[in-house]
Amino acid sequence: MSDDGGGESSGSGSAPPPRCLVTGATGYIGGRLVPELLDAGHQVRCLARSPDKLRDQPWSDRVETVRGDVTDAESVGAALRDIDVAYYLVHALGTGRGFERTDREAARTFAEQARAAGVRRVVYLGGLTPDGVPARDLSPHLRSRAEVGEIFLESPVPATVLRAAVIIGSGSASFEILRYLTERLPVMVTPSWVRTRIQPIAVRDVLRYLVGSARMPDDVNRAFDIGGPEVLTYRDMMRRYAAVAGLPRRLIVPVPILTPGLSSHWIGLITPVPRSIARPLAQSLSHEVVCGEHDIARHVPDPPGTPIGFDEAVSLALRRIQEADVATRWSSASVPGAPSDPLPTDPDWAGGSLYTDCREQRVDASPEQLWRVVESIGGEHGWYSFPLAWAVRGWLDRLVGGVGLRRGRRDAERLRVGDSLDFWRVEAIERGRLLRLRAEMRLPGLAWLELRVEEDEKGGARYRQRALFHPRGLLGQAYWWGVSPFHAVVFGGMARNIGRAAEAAGHGSGSRRNR
Repeated sequence: MSDDGGGESSGSGSAPPPRCLVTGATGYIGGRLVPELLDAGHQVRCLARSPDKLRDQPWSDRVETVRGDVTDAESVGAALRDIDVAYYLVHALGTGRGFERTDREAARTFAEQARAAGVRRVVYLGGLTPDGVPARDLSPHLRSRAEVGEIFLESPVPATVLRAAVIIGSGSASFEILRYLTERLPVMVTPSWVRTRIQPIAVRDVLRYLVGSARMPDDVNRAFDIGGPEVLTYRDMMRRYAAVAGLPRRLIVPVPILTPGLSSHWIGLITPVPRSIARPLAQSLSHEVVCGEHDIARHVPDPPGTPIGFDEAVSLALRRIQEADVATRWSSASVPGAPSDPLPTDPDWAGGSLYTDCREQRVDASPEQLWRVVESIGGEHGWYSFPLAWAVRGWLDRLVGGVGLRRGRRDAERLRVGDSLDFWRVEAIERGRLLRLRAEMRLPGLAWLELRVEEDEKGGARYRQRALFHPRGLLGQAYWWGVSPFHAVVFGGMARNIGRAAEAAGHGSGSRRNR
């Protein structure tokens, strides 16, 4: 069980464990909930738009995975067939036009299909909203989360709506913002919302409440506030984080001029979390979010030592980060607005221009040594060519609201389908042979990068690299021809240096990269 991401079922009795459907299993909470449900004895089915993203999960062979989307009634209905408890863990964390309507319609579709399928309970994880604040004054993000909760509570299917504020756990967006701000800025001029009172909760407790909710009595249909044992300001949390992490005391100066919009730019500048995600989180901190009750304990009793305190939650999260054992990250789910189109197969491609840049390199190393270099690319290892060019491209992406180059990796050595990798997403892996990445940077088109390892006829290895770009309109065409003169330096150098790194490793030099 993960130190910062494990939970325990509180259910008892001889009744068979409920059969559960988990939506959002490719995301931060859903990806951690699935193994907890399995460990509690539940049968689990996952609904995913891209089931391949779950293929490399350590629990993938223990669940049933079906393809579908919460906005599609037919696929939702099929996924809910024979299900007792349905977990709804999807939402549009973004500020794009119409996201509230999308959330509303998806929740209504899910509730209607749950009723038709005879589901016994829907469990939804929403946001903690401030008491006495009209819905019109809430941030769009919080307002939408609250509306989705109400849709489920008004449905004929009994619902458990868990309302949480800031979730503290390795890899959560809230925790990454807190961590990077505190570690990188010993002196901070901060938004005034750092004075806002918040009741953070450890991800371990969130999962415990989610698992326990599966066995709630059928007559329970309500929302529950869930939080840790302490109420803190964001400034308190930064100072407490610094103490737990062994950092010098931070000087924090709140100023009123940093609006949520400016705050999101500030967060995007300092942390890996892009503005599209930072903005709704910053807006949510404009109001006090403190639990008004702890009634959840009547149905999911708190074992000794829980709920977990803030300092312990931070310590557990930092331990997981230091041990490179982060099960899921905020970037596990696709970034709002990022392309999700799979790479078109060449014989069937009929969508217009598909530009390619192909490189090939014979490598005096074994295919296994070459693959280790390929699979460890990105993050701290870099991209093996012209670091300044990659850094500049990452900064330009951040300036236009993209994810930039600082998301890094979930694991320093191993990748799995669906992992974020700087401003790429792992689209396909054939272990030892192929790594395909899809760009999630802001581009006037769609882009992929393929890295292949083949055995050479002389007993060594051959490295094949292919960059592909499908332009969108005239701007996309101009983009490709504008950057193509730099491909020899960036992509050519990348192919050469990956080969050299594999050769150096094979010759026992201990060198892992040539940047």
